[in-house]
Amino acid sequence: QVQLAESGGGSVQAGGSLRLSCVASGHTYRSDCMGWFRQAPGKEREGVAHITKAGSTNYADSVKGRFTVSKDNAKNILYLQMDSLKPEDSGMYYCAADTASLVSCWSPRYTYGYWGQGTQVTVSS
Repeated sequence: QVQLAESGGGSVQAGGSLRLSCVASGHTYRSDCMGWFRQAPGKEREGVAHITKAGSTNYADSVKGRFTVSKDNAKNILYLQMDSLKPEDSGMYYCAADTASLVSCWSPRYTYGYWGQGTQVTVSS
């Protein structure tokens, strides 16, 4: 099992920044893939950013150039630096982790098995 705990959410005005953190504990060797997802009220959950254990990253088009995902492997902490925030970035943000598979971490066919409880991000205009 992998336990994930997010923090760093909050309320910010458009154009501002936030840094989310996700601490992984337990069987962290199973965290070959780690990702950030978000879900706004009434909308489906969407992938925001992913990172592999080797450090390869992938971003949703809507956040490219504004968000940066990174990972401290020694401390088992996943980060999401969010800059130039927009109201449409608002939602509950979740981190996720799981082992590698035959498809890439950001493939629609990849399934994350471990999830955190989420942290709320609210961006006002």
